[in-house]
Amino acid sequence: MEIVLHFKSENYAKGKDILLADDVVGRASMTFKEGSIIGKQGYYCYLSGTEEQCKRALELTKDLAEEVRDEEKSLIIGKIKEEENRALEGFGNILG
Repeated sequence: MEIVLHFKSENYAKGKDILLADDVVGRASMTFKEGSIIGKQGYYCYLSGTEEQCKRALELTKDLAEEVRDEEKSLIIGKIKEEENRALEGFGNILG
């Protein structure tokens, strides 16, 4: 399951700390990015994990973040995966 959370700048550090410190959510794959990757303010968290991990993340951040849906969600996930693929290609070129 995949979710994307959007944090306002003032809630980002607290939200990130809460997610990373939680025993359940902390084991999920999380990527944090500035909103500027799609021309928006604030920060995004892309979380890929089990249904339990995603539900727990939403519960923990209900007062700090909004779940991103539909087109914006697809755009964020696409940008993050694109960056990851470029990084892997670059790393592969280094190793030869």
